[in-house]
Amino acid sequence: MKILFVCTGNTCRSALAEGIARREAIDRGLIDFEVSSAGTSAWNGAPASDGGLLVALEHGVDLSGHRARQLTREIVEDQDVILVMGPHHLERAEALGGEGKSHLLTHYAAHGSSDRAVSDPFGGDLEVYRATYEELEREIRRVFDRIAAEHSPGTS
Repeated sequence: MKILFVCTGNTCRSALAEGIARREAIDRGLIDFEVSSAGTSAWNGAPASDGGLLVALEHGVDLSGHRARQLTREIVEDQDVILVMGPHHLERAEALGGEGKSHLLTHYAAHGSSDRAVSDPFGGDLEVYRATYEELEREIRRVFDRIAAEHSPGTS
């Protein structure tokens, strides 16, 4: 299964989400998962933000090799599930052909009972990045719980 996380610049939220999801897949022993990220207004090749790098390292997630990339139709077409941080990211992913497989992260994680955007830490201090990291970690665990439930033996 291929999962893509999308935010604006692909240096904060989606970069963190990709790192968290990759670790979560490993921790759960899931080998058939490919996790990536992109941004609706990304500067191709930009590194993860300093705040993102530092907070990820505090949690044992290494984003030093991360490089931002612009969301394209080709990237969208190659994904099974696209999880976005806010409504405008959803609109862009759907416009690029992701209709039916693109979801607001919180909406997907909560089985449709939440339409809250994930807070953007860009420009904030480390405490803001830490809060966003914790929010992403909580939501991504719920995403993996949902995927596990939907793809376990005995479910249709």
